[in-house]
Amino acid sequence: MRAKRKGGRRWNVFLIFGILYIPVSVCVAGETSWPQFRGDAQSTGVARGSLSDSLVVLWAARVPEGIESTAAIREGRVFVGGLDGNLYAFDLGSGALKWKYSAGGEIKASPLVADDTVFFGDGDGGFHAVDAASGKGLWTHRTAGEIISSAASYEGRVIFGSYDQFLYCLAKADGKLLWKVETEGYVHGSPALWQGRVLIAGCDGLLRMVNPAGGDEISRMELSDYVAASVAVRSSRAYAGTFGNRVLGLDLVAEKVLWRYEHPDRGFPFYASPAVTGNHVVVAGRDRMVRALRPDDGEVIWVRLFRSRLDSSPVIAGNRVYVGTTGGRIMGLDLASGEPRWEFQSGSGVLASPSVAGGRLVIGTTDGILYCFGSEDRQ
Repeated sequence: MRAKRKGGRRWNVFLIFGILYIPVSVCVAGETSWPQFRGDAQSTGVARGSLSDSLVVLWAARVPEGIESTAAIREGRVFVGGLDGNLYAFDLGSGALKWKYSAGGEIKASPLVADDTVFFGDGDGGFHAVDAASGKGLWTHRTAGEIISSAASYEGRVIFGSYDQFLYCLAKADGKLLWKVETEGYVHGSPALWQGRVLIAGCDGLLRMVNPAGGDEISRMELSDYVAASVAVRSSRAYAGTFGNRVLGLDLVAEKVLWRYEHPDRGFPFYASPAVTGNHVVVAGRDRMVRALRPDDGEVIWVRLFRSRLDSSPVIAGNRVYVGTTGGRIMGLDLASGEPRWEFQSGSGVLASPSVAGGRLVIGTTDGILYCFGSEDRQ
């Protein structure tokens, strides 16, 4: 461990089988979960509950070679992929390692937990199904490209994109290929579901609407720029940042771009995915800024400047926005004003996004530390 850390107390730390373990006694509150990247099938990045105003480290675990994967949380367990090619399951209450599964290729994709199974892709093009309770591999489907896209779950199917320029749909039960749709570029972001349709944007600069039952393309929308971020959906609107240095507000019914936000001076791409409520579209960018925009017209509500870029996608929990920076800061900002309310300095870059469930925030760093934050009275 290195560098100054704020927001916690002195830790009694020791190593057990490579796990950095901080002994605490906590109870997991509620049955809330964060089962996939961005928290829900619409990729809103909004938690169901709020967090303590003063978060402290409840536990930390070490993953060799680093973490870029965003954790999934379900039924008291945390699932996260490592750059060492292993998927890890930790106890949410204590941080104890429950099991690990070797995928082979490094794991940057964020896992999906559905039907007691963990689904995720790896850097060698393998897409895996693993039993959530035991860590036993159930099946693997091979694609021809790296998988960074996280999966969506729909009626017995899992849907994800690959760098081989296809969107895939597999049967959850056995991994059988049900259909695949060829795109015109890498599929980096994760699919979102809207009114029985799959929405996916990619490096071909298109937003496609696909029928999840058969894979036929219902429609496509020209975005002009290629998109690495996942599209966030609320009501009949979708929002996405692009590598053309813009944030787009989209009308899914009219199938048109409603508005485009672009900073007047700082032209940097948006890699992170937005978080969306009825009143805010919160987007982090490689221009070192987090900003809140109005969902209806893209007008700026507030902007907060940092010292390093942001590839971590922000998460909204209650009246706070939580996000990490490549400089190692994990921040809690006031949703209404953007003012900083809480900070933790990890000492290592943060590319993963926060996951929030059971009154806890879980996030990993590029030096391989998975942190679990919560209220001090739970220690």
